[in-house]
Amino acid sequence: MTIRRIVTGHNAAGKSVFVSDSATTRTTAFQHVRGFVTSLLWETLPGAKVPAQAGDPAVAATSWVPAPGGSNLMFITFPPDSVMGSPDFDPAAAGGEYMAVLPGLAEKFEMDNPGMHCTDTVDYAVLLEGEIHLELDDGATRRIAPKDVVIQNGTRHAWRNKSDKPATMLFVLVGAARN
Repeated sequence: MTIRRIVTGHNAAGKSVFVSDSATTRTTAFQHVRGFVTSLLWETLPGAKVPAQAGDPAVAATSWVPAPGGSNLMFITFPPDSVMGSPDFDPAAAGGEYMAVLPGLAEKFEMDNPGMHCTDTVDYAVLLEGEIHLELDDGATRRIAPKDVVIQNGTRHAWRNKSDKPATMLFVLVGAARN
C-alpha cells in the first residue's frame, strides 16, 4: 500500500510552505500475516506546538499508542480472517512480527482472545474500503461499511474481517488518561 503524505510547515520568515510530499516512511506489509499492512503516518507528542519541529515524527515514534495528550495517525489494512486459519499460518511468527512492528500496541493484544485489545485512547476510525466487524465484550458486534465512523472510547475490542477481501481503515488515536 503506497500512501502519499503531504506535510506543510513554515519557512524562516514564518510563511506557509510544503515541507515534504512523498510516500509514507513507516509502512510494513507483514510477512507472517499475508495482506496485513500498517502505516504510521504521523505522531504528535503531548503539548505539541506549531510550527512543528523539523523531522519525521513517524520515524521517531517509539509506540503506536500515544501518551495522554498525544496522537497517532495510521492506516491499517486488515486481510480476511481466513488468512489466520490457513494451513501455512504460524501464530508464533505472526506474534513476533507484531511485537517488532507495532511496539506499544502489540503488547495490548490478548493471547487467549486473538485480536482483542484495549488501549488508553480515544480512537477515531473510518473504514475507507472493504467491510469489517467491530467486536466488543461478550461477542457484541457491529458491521462497519465504507465511510462509517467509529469512536472507540478506550473499550476492549477486536476488528474482524469476515469477508474475502481486505478492509482498509484510517485511524486517529488520541492518548487519554484512564479513570
